[in-house]
Amino acid sequence: MSEQKAFDATARKRLYWHSRRGMWELDLMLVPFFENRFDELSDEDQYAYQALLAEEDQDLFLWLMRREMPGNQALVPIITQIVDYAENTHTSDVRPL
Repeated sequence: MSEQKAFDATARKRLYWHSRRGMWELDLMLVPFFENRFDELSDEDQYAYQALLAEEDQDLFLWLMRREMPGNQALVPIITQIVDYAENTHTSDVRPL
């Protein structure tokens, strides 16, 4: 039997659609990360990603562009993973400052 995942197929689809923010810069970072890395994340990181998606687009932009870091330190590791993924896979023409 396969390992139990934190998010079932329905919840995963919901997270995918929440990853599509409508802001080009965010979409270029969040969607590829979700499609290629989400299933490999620990349960803790998956929940952090879910919490991250609940934040406002303006805040996500500042954090993913490394202009600011969130007050909630629990989000810092997932933000770092998303930025590192974008930088290392060249999935984005947007380069964090």
